[in-house]
Amino acid sequence: MADNINTRAENESLETNDPVEKAKEVWNKNGKNIALFLGVIIVAVGGFFAYKHFVKGPKEAEALDKIFTAEKYFAADSINLALNGDGANPGFVKIADSYSGTPSGNLAKYYAGVCFIKLNQNDKAVKYLEDFSTDSKQIQQRAYALLGDAYGDLGKGAEALDYYKKAANHFDADPQASSEALFRGAYLAQHVLNNKEEAIGLYKELKQKYPRTQQGFEADKYLAQLGVYNVN
Repeated sequence: MADNINTRAENESLETNDPVEKAKEVWNKNGKNIALFLGVIIVAVGGFFAYKHFVKGPKEAEALDKIFTAEKYFAADSINLALNGDGANPGFVKIADSYSGTPSGNLAKYYAGVCFIKLNQNDKAVKYLEDFSTDSKQIQQRAYALLGDAYGDLGKGAEALDYYKKAANHFDADPQASSEALFRGAYLAQHVLNNKEEAIGLYKELKQKYPRTQQGFEADKYLAQLGVYNVN
């Protein structure tokens, strides 16, 4: 009898240590939860691909088609039509709002900001330009410089200076745009903010980094106005 009991115990121990049996036991205990979890993942992945191919793709194509007419008006300097549309075709404002999240919707924010600056509506320009971002360093640099202009016209010199400095350091491969942004920042610091130390630092940076640009040549004159001479 004792031998039978020991044999049965050994068999049960072997069964318990069997990986297949363990897997079955785990599934029996947690099968519903595992199935539910896997189902959620499948639905989520399927939903992502469905959104990408059946929603996002067509939306981007539609936005690209819509922005074409607005860009034509912009190129013709018809700013109001470019900004607000012509009744049949939307302008940059509506495209930016309706197609947010698409490349064309993002680009429309930049265009809208430029249009509002041309119309001297700088508060609206700031709203759209601050919401715009791009991997194109040259265009992003331009957006930063425009934000500097907009904030400057709004009388917010500190914010304007910050954006001019951002523009100056964002894309060194364009010395003309970078030197122009540095000069605007230095001039603002000197004549608007009355921050002599900041202005001197920016003029010196301008002279050091971009000596062959027009702004670099003129830096000595403005440094002399601040009492700084013979800067190498």
